[in-house]
Amino acid sequence: MKIKQFAEKYQIQADTIRFYEKENLLKPTRRENGYREYNEESEKQLQLIIVLKQLGFSIKEIQQLLVLSAESITPECNKASVGVFDQKISKLEDKIEFYQQAVIVLQTIKELVKEEKYIENKNEIEELISGVYNEK
Repeated sequence: MKIKQFAEKYQIQADTIRFYEKENLLKPTRRENGYREYNEESEKQLQLIIVLKQLGFSIKEIQQLLVLSAESITPECNKASVGVFDQKISKLEDKIEFYQQAVIVLQTIKELVKEEKYIENKNEIEELISGVYNEK
């Protein structure tokens, strides 16, 4: 599959794919004419990158995980991998808690607006929003 088809399939820009290649996250094969060829392995790599990006992993963290996955399994490798995952899990748990609070606040505001009680409860709404802001 060529880069245009690959990009369209995953709904990302071809420039993003080139950037991932430049950062050694993707390694497509090259045809004799120099065109990139994306195969099943490339698809698996891109899917992993997309998931990790959606989970908040930076390019450097993804590079680190890919390097660790290419190394032979050692206690040091495992420890480094676990450390990266522990940090990310903690950040995701914080985000989940934030979003759960935000949903409750938005539901409350929605009900007040629906009942046309927004103006008379404006101070309460501002306090709710401030509470969510302070939790971020």
